[in-house]
Amino acid sequence: MIKLFEKIFENVSNTDNQVELSNKELNLATAALLVEVAVIDQDFDQREQQQLQKLLMAECGLTDVEATSLIQEAKDASANSSSLYDFTQLINRHCDYQQKISLVSGLWKVAYADGELDKYEEHIIRRITDLIHVSHRDFIQVKIQVRDEVENKK
Repeated sequence: MIKLFEKIFENVSNTDNQVELSNKELNLATAALLVEVAVIDQDFDQREQQQLQKLLMAECGLTDVEATSLIQEAKDASANSSSLYDFTQLINRHCDYQQKISLVSGLWKVAYADGELDKYEEHIIRRITDLIHVSHRDFIQVKIQVRDEVENKK
C-alpha cells in the first residue's frame, strides 16, 4: 500500500493523466482526513463508517463500491503517513475556500455521526482546519451548524 501512496504523489507529465491523478489524490486526501477524524477516538463506529461512505459518494461522485475501496485506501494511507501535512497540502493546492468549508463540514459530520463529540475528534478537526487555512470563525460556525442539524434529527 505504501507503493500506491507513493505513486499517487509522484508527478505525471501527461496533462489528462495529471487531471485524473489530481482528482484521485484529492479524493484520497479528503477521505484520509475524514478517516483521521473517525479513528482518532479509537472507536470507528458503524455510524461513522456510514457517514463517511455517504459523504464520499456525494462529494466525490463515487459509487458505493468505489467509496468503500477509497475508505480502505485512505485508512492505509493514513496509517502510513507521519502527518496530516501530506493530505492538507493537496487540499490547499486544489481547493478553494468554499470547498475547504465543505470539507470541514464533512469532518464535523463524521465526528457527530456516533452521537458524541470526543475531545480528540474536536482537536484533530481544529488542527486540520488550521492546516487548510480556514478561519476560526468559520470553524466554529460550521461546528454549530452541523451540531444543530444532528440535534434536530434526534
